[in-house]
Parts: sequence; structure tokens; C-alpha cells
Amino acid sequence: MSAHLTHPGPPSSGLPSPGVVDALDALESEAIHIFREVAGEFDRPVILFSGGKDSTLLVHLAVKAFAPAPVPFPLLHVDTGHNYPEVIDFRDRLVERLGLRLEVAHVQDWIDDGRLTERPDGTRNPLQTVPLLDSIVEHRFDAVFGGGRRDEERARAKERIMSLRDAFGRWDPRSQRPELWNLYNGRHAPGEHVRVFPISNWTELDVWRYIQRERIELPSIYFAHRREVFRRDGMWLAEGPWGGPRGTEELQELSVRYRTVGDGSCTGAVESTATTIDEIIAEVTASRLTERGATRADDRLSEAAMEDRKREGYF
Repeated sequence: MSAHLTHPGPPSSGLPSPGVVDALDALESEAIHIFREVAGEFDRPVILFSGGKDSTLLVHLAVKAFAPAPVPFPLLHVDTGHNYPEVIDFRDRLVERLGLRLEVAHVQDWIDDGRLTERPDGTRNPLQTVPLLDSIVEHRFDAVFGGGRRDEERARAKERIMSLRDAFGRWDPRSQRPELWNLYNGRHAPGEHVRVFPISNWTELDVWRYIQRERIELPSIYFAHRREVFRRDGMWLAEGPWGGPRGTEELQELSVRYRTVGDGSCTGAVESTATTIDEIIAEVTASRLTERGATRADDRLSEAAMEDRKREGYF
């Protein structure tokens, strides 16, 4: 997949060391093997796509797995309506450039017809579960690829590469199947489906080094830029339709970037001057927090916040 980097500075000219190349090759090979296994075992797979770096990496790996043929399954985006415009623009350009099929589940549609109710705090991230499960049922998807990594959140570390969901989309971590060597068990009953995590063994740093090596295009908000933000609960949030600033909160223009993308009401920016991949890799290497721990307010609700949502069907 040929792509260029979207950021204010020039592409990185640094080459990873031979040891890093070997590690990235092994991770890439494993992910491609998983994509091909699922394509051969399931009838209606789909890639869950947010426009973020991990789901964009999944698309890149899927293109590699099936080239020169097209990717044999669509993308599914659960759009909260509170996404950053740069991410939606990137999503649409990527789909058009690669000739991919895209299904979009708009959370606003579920609110409009009464299936969901707007939350008092304005965040729509927890509201994604019902549209996701409804879309899986409507399109009869039996395997759903996600970009979960085991270094980003405790509940996701409990997942297997193939993780069964029951007929209600629920996850039971006590019923995980063993995965010995590279043998994956995708067996499921009618109405059930399997969540598949091809980059389970990757870290955030692996993702950035692979993006650097493959020159994968990303939304511009991953790179440092000037933006008006306000401070809330220790995070820098941007003004938007989700509300804020309020009370004593004040907008400030800072140099920031985003380590993850999602619903604008709970996805915070970090102060940064990193405009190149090399600078981001240096920044990530020095960080002691994962991107979700540092910039996702919804993961701070409780120690088990993500696990509780995953049991209900969230990705």
C-alpha cells in the first residue's frame, strides 16, 4: 500500500535497526496470517474502523494480506457524531483511494428514533455499543476485526486473538479458549460472532515504528499542531458539540497532538511539539502512560470501566 505521511514536517529519514526490522517482520507476518485464517474460516468478516492509527494499521495489513486482490470484506465505523473533522475526512479519503467498502452506523440515528438517549455528560463513547451490536446483527457479520493491543488497557490484555461473543454480543473473560502455538479456534454457534485482534502482540511503540517503516498515512491530529483546548479532569479537551468549556474552564491555544482518536467529549490531547515520526517515537518511548490512560476520560471511570463495557458488547 503506497501512502505518504500527513504532518507538517518532512518524512522521517531514520531507518530502524536490524533487530527492530526483524521484530516488525514477525509481527507483520503473524497479523497477515490471522487475516488469511479468518478469510478462510468465516463467511462475513468486517474491520471495525475508527480512522485511528491502530485501525488504519489493520487496513494496511489487510491490503498486504490479500494483494493484488482487493480486501474481501468491508469496514464498519460506528460514528458518534462527535468525531474530529480531520479524522472523518481522512476516513473518506482512505476508503476512496483504496476502493474499500464502508458501512457507517451513526449514533445520532439511534438517538433520533429513541433506541438511545443522550447522556447528561454529553459523551457518546459509551453509546457506541448498541449501534455496533445492531450493525453486526443486521449485516450478519461473524468475525469482527479490531485494533486492540495488550499494552493499552487491562481488560484488553485478557482477550485472546480470537475472542468469542455470545448471541447478545457479550464477552465472558472466564470462557476464553486456549490458543496454543498459532492455532486459533473460530468455532461459533448461529447468532454468535468472534472478535479478532491481529495486533494483540504489538505495543504502541511497535505501531509507530511500523508506521514509520511502511510510511502509512494518518490523520493530521496525530502530529503537533496549534489548537484551542481547555483543562478538565487533568486532560486537555477541545471545544465542540459535546459541550465545554463551562464554569471556570477557559480556552487556551497550545501546541498539542492526539495519541488516540475517538469521541471528542472524552478524548484528550497532550501537549507536544512532535511533528515527525522520529519525534513521536522519542515521545512515546519516554512516556510512562499508555495512550488510553493518558487521554481517554471514559477509561478513568473505574478500574473495571473497560471490562464492564466489553462484557456488554463494546469493543
